[in-house]
Amino acid sequence: MRLLSPFMPLILTSMILLGGCGQQSGNDAAQPNVVTNIMDEALPDTDEPAPPANAIVPAEPLPTIETPEPPASPAGMIPPSMQGRWAGMQARCDDRSDALELTIKPDQLIFHESVGTVQSVDAEEGGHIRVQAAFTGEGESWTRTLSLKPSADGARLTIVNDGTAVTRKRC
Repeated sequence: MRLLSPFMPLILTSMILLGGCGQQSGNDAAQPNVVTNIMDEALPDTDEPAPPANAIVPAEPLPTIETPEPPASPAGMIPPSMQGRWAGMQARCDDRSDALELTIKPDQLIFHESVGTVQSVDAEEGGHIRVQAAFTGEGESWTRTLSLKPSADGARLTIVNDGTAVTRKRC
């Protein structure tokens, strides 16, 4: 046995080296938490690095929401852009005794001393309309066709009646 003892450390060293090199044994593959490639462990399935915690990340644009056109006034009705209270250019809006006071509703023209019930509304160029209405006031009735012409900013309304134009301001 003495002859083997000088070779014993050499044989043990060889066995250790051969066992650590080459193929993995079946037991190593089954061991959990064994990392074979440190880069796979550090960056699992990432294409881009995560942004730093204080980074400004651009927001995705919101989807486009289509805004529907405002509803057209029903046939025979005065458009909403002309409805409301109107007064003479020099009058105060809170003066209910103003002779030029006018309230326009979808189906009525309410003047200081008469009311016109809309019979028809015809659109003209430039946003103007022609309104035919049956009026009553001071014990009388009549039919009249008026041309309503709003200003570009909607602050003034000119009404032409039998060739006479009167401009009012919005109240």
